[in-house]
Amino acid sequence: MAETTKTATLTIDDKSFELPIYSPTAGPDVLDIRKLYAQAGVFTYDPGFTSTAACDSTITFIDGDLGELLHRGYPIDQLAEKSHFLEVCYLLLYGELPSGKQLEDFENRVTNHTMLHEQMQNFFRGFRRDAHPMAVMVGVVGAMSAFYHDSTDITDPWQREVASIRLIAKMPTIAAWAFKYHVGQPFVYPLNSLDYASNFLRMCFAVPAEDYVVNPILSRAMDRIFTLHADHEQNASTSTVRLASSSGANPFACIAAGIACLWGPAHGGANQACLEMLKEIGTPDRIPEFIARAKDKNDPYRLMGFGHRVYKNFDPRATVMKQSADEVLDLLGVENNPILQVAKELEAAALADPYFADKKLFPNVDFYSGIILEAMGFPTSMFTPIFAVARTVGWISQWKEQISDPQLKIGRPRQLYLGATARNYTDIETR
Repeated sequence: MAETTKTATLTIDDKSFELPIYSPTAGPDVLDIRKLYAQAGVFTYDPGFTSTAACDSTITFIDGDLGELLHRGYPIDQLAEKSHFLEVCYLLLYGELPSGKQLEDFENRVTNHTMLHEQMQNFFRGFRRDAHPMAVMVGVVGAMSAFYHDSTDITDPWQREVASIRLIAKMPTIAAWAFKYHVGQPFVYPLNSLDYASNFLRMCFAVPAEDYVVNPILSRAMDRIFTLHADHEQNASTSTVRLASSSGANPFACIAAGIACLWGPAHGGANQACLEMLKEIGTPDRIPEFIARAKDKNDPYRLMGFGHRVYKNFDPRATVMKQSADEVLDLLGVENNPILQVAKELEAAALADPYFADKKLFPNVDFYSGIILEAMGFPTSMFTPIFAVARTVGWISQWKEQISDPQLKIGRPRQLYLGATARNYTDIETR
């Protein structure tokens, strides 16, 4: 726990209460209110937990004003440029960048766990063909505790490690099989000779009639998508994983809870909403109309994929993702895809408009990732499952950190009750 050298005084009526203030290594000071109810008999009220720290963590730090995202202290743009996804996974899980030998061992452990239990094929086939891939992922990941019950004891450090590797390794296979089942194609098994991102693309797009040769530009773009979405501090899905974990639930149940939360359109569905907006615009000649609507104070319409709740500056992930988007579009072209034509011209129009610059409404990571996934051939229904593949390591890292925290308590938020006070039951005859 951080050291405290300052206090704040809270006065209620004629009584004063001293509250400790903790100074983090980065970010604003934190007021400790854990004993507030016991001492003063009052709660704090913070809908959305926008001003509440529910935990301490050493994993990820975000400075929204500066547009800064750090994993274990390393800037995300450096990691995306110089590293790759599995190396970032190691960093998030263990706290330091690996040596060459450590990375090789970690990559081998992940690669050797990518296959799913063969009986899980039957589980997939129990869903309707038109089931959303996220519905399948929630069910399959939750069911992993029935197939891998030798790694559900959260009190055993070795079982926690095995569960962590299994989840990181098997999530791309689960997502790819959900996609294959959704489009009515045979499942494709993972191939140990391929890297993480290439393996995922092959499992999604290969068919028995002909194999899929992974283009290195597409593989690199997919690896960057995974890297840039690996963790993002205490967001809604990560907080969900931590809350589920606080009850002692097994790791597969906790990650399934995170996937369910991520499914929400206000969280993991942002890039899907962005593509739907581009489809609504339809053609480049309609862009001025929609920009005018976004600038009209009396029109509730807003452009999806611009701005961010946390980042009040440029999303640091968007800069890297834009580079990948440019590379992918140069490779695949946009001439025959009106959605991508609209995306390119909307980006240019918004960046050139002082209104968006003044309000810091820059294209965010969801805008560019949606463009890339659309160009690769993924339907919008697969955007959030791909997000879940990437975020799994962040969820696991946060879960492991919480499990080892000596201050761990079951999550139990309080409430501001505004309902009826106590009243007597009336028999149905007299109502």
